Amino acid sequence: MSIFINEKTGLFQIVTENTEYQMKADKYGVLKHLWYGGKTGCDMEYLLNYPDVGFSGNIYDAGNDRTYSLDTLPLEYACEGVGDYRITAAAAVHSDGSCALDLRYKGYRISKGKYGIKGLPAVYADENEAETLEIILKDNCSDIEVTLKYGVLPKLDIITRCISIANNGNEPVIFTKAASLCLDIPQGSWEWIHFHGRHTLERQIERMPLNHGIQESSSTRGTSSHQQNPTVLLCSPDCTETAGSCIGAVLMYSGSFQTKLQLDQLEQVRLIVGIHPDLFRWELKPSEVFDTPEVILSYSGSGMEALSHNFQKVIREHVCRGKYKLSERPVLINNWEATYFDFDENKILKIAEQAADLGVDMLVLDDGWFGKRDDDCSGLGDWFVNEKKIGGGLGRLAEKIKGMGMKFGLWFEPEMVSEDSELYRAHPEWAIQIPSKKPVRSRYQLVLDMTNPEVREYIFEAISNILNSADISYVKWDMNRSICDWHTPCLPAENQGEMPHRYILGLYELLERLTNAFPDVLFEGCSGGGGRFDAGMLYYCPQIWCSDDTDAFERTKIQYGTSFFYPVSAVGAHISAVPGHQTGRITPIETRAVTAMAGSFGYELDLNTLSDGEKQKVKEQIVRFKQDGPLIHNGLYYRLSNPMTDKFAVWEFVSENRTDVLVNGVIFRTEPNSRQYSIKLRGLLPEADYRLAENGKVYKGSALMNGGILLPKSWGDYVPVEMHFTVEV
Repeated sequence: MSIFINEKTGLFQIVTENTEYQMKADKYGVLKHLWYGGKTGCDMEYLLNYPDVGFSGNIYDAGNDRTYSLDTLPLEYACEGVGDYRITAAAAVHSDGSCALDLRYKGYRISKGKYGIKGLPAVYADENEAETLEIILKDNCSDIEVTLKYGVLPKLDIITRCISIANNGNEPVIFTKAASLCLDIPQGSWEWIHFHGRHTLERQIERMPLNHGIQESSSTRGTSSHQQNPTVLLCSPDCTETAGSCIGAVLMYSGSFQTKLQLDQLEQVRLIVGIHPDLFRWELKPSEVFDTPEVILSYSGSGMEALSHNFQKVIREHVCRGKYKLSERPVLINNWEATYFDFDENKILKIAEQAADLGVDMLVLDDGWFGKRDDDCSGLGDWFVNEKKIGGGLGRLAEKIKGMGMKFGLWFEPEMVSEDSELYRAHPEWAIQIPSKKPVRSRYQLVLDMTNPEVREYIFEAISNILNSADISYVKWDMNRSICDWHTPCLPAENQGEMPHRYILGLYELLERLTNAFPDVLFEGCSGGGGRFDAGMLYYCPQIWCSDDTDAFERTKIQYGTSFFYPVSAVGAHISAVPGHQTGRITPIETRAVTAMAGSFGYELDLNTLSDGEKQKVKEQIVRFKQDGPLIHNGLYYRLSNPMTDKFAVWEFVSENRTDVLVNGVIFRTEPNSRQYSIKLRGLLPEADYRLAENGKVYKGSALMNGGILLPKSWGDYVPVEMHFTVEV
């Protein structure tokens, strides 16, 4: 049991393996937040001691007690219009025009297992793994009822949060904000970490002190975006990988989001996470319920490494689903950087023949196989085979590739339409555009209206027809632009503000339908690489193309930032040609392999252009990845350096029984007359003897962790690091 309630005092305690979360419904029915951190075993309300703070008003119930103010107290779910002038989680406009939500405690429910959310992705767990707590709050002045839901996975130190809002009245209520998480932290000193970037440079880590006032990381692009990721870390100033306090939050949502932080007048921190309110206005009619997306929450008192392990495990085992959730992923080759749009069947077969000879498991045919698609100005939406390029159809091509011993995969961009397409000419009203203005183009394309059930039905039928026409084992689901011009004929004018969220609900419905219809197909998410790399998409696609930048040096930084929340098995990573198509950088093929093996491994180049020596290395790389793949995907992942500041990037995989250890990385530059770098390993058995496969030397686990090991002597730039240790029996 992980949920404890003291009905006499109103105290709620959620206790996991290493953490404790506390709330209390006080004598006025206000649900206060007391504690989130290490286990305490006692009521932490004793720390809440507040003075009379000028210009912080008091609820009427408190009478003349000027020390009781919603503007200063830590609250479990803060709303607008009640005298709390800090950032808030929810805001509503009632039928009389008033804008207050005065939520007071009404009751609670506890159930075994983990709650689900209709139409939205959510962490799942059975009755032996999880419990659910629901706390019901009611608005003092209306019939709005808000249920705070907490899913508890105690062994993983994970608590999930979402909100369910019910209108039990007779009049509609307009919600202009409905965040998933409100977390007040009344004690301590905190810094925050967010993950910013741009196309081909995603999830760059930035750590900074919290300034008095408001800080924000967000997206209004209709997607979770390249520019910010829907994740956040709060950490004590002394927090490192292995020590210090930190809290992480992951929003399971693929649309526009907002993470907002405030350091208030009393040095308290408030964190709000949820749908971006600038693109949200929801009419909640009588008897209707609105559910917010889910936030995954975790705390570590022993540094960011343990926190990452919590998130990586819960996402891999309790978010990802289906056949490929934990199974071995195929080593694939994608033709995009080899051919772009310029290919025909013979060129693809030539790439396939060489790939099969080198041991590749699957060929993926990327953009350009459909409609009139010779460049990126036409053809999107026309999901039928371009017979000029693929004579005889995909079925015949797939059989030829299958005859070589490989599987066949295919690229789609289902959410998009080209104006030069049969689909657009037949249904221009299916594209998102405002009737009174010309639409904004991006990559020469428009976005299909996923709120429209006719659009979703067309896409489902078109993709199903293709997948049923050939032996297709993999789908790459791409999405290559941000969204604006929000307008849909499916909603009346007064409800157009619902469209951005309804778009995501439509996308999830379509993905759920397709993944259920084709359970043996591996779906990979993509949005110009990592523009929609979020836990919401991982619920449907167990891996996501990490970035369109396949440069090995840049990928060490991109994959470093990604690792703070997401498992290695979710990271699509390939070896590409040099000079790199994004940077012009030349890196050794061994270095490109080491970097790409920290993910779902593959190739993105024409293998026929490699030298005989490089082809032999490809063979060896594939054999090595198939040997090490279970350790890479199933093992614990350790960041042994910071590639943003260090002269090298080094990471480590350790099996759960601590007997198998793989250390990989890249030394960026070679300096003259320099000593060899050393690195300390982590997660080993201190008393065990570890043999290094590369030279047969044996090291004590405690020595490798406390003293470290020398990295290889480098010569040239971008030198790969590969060290495999096993325990001596």
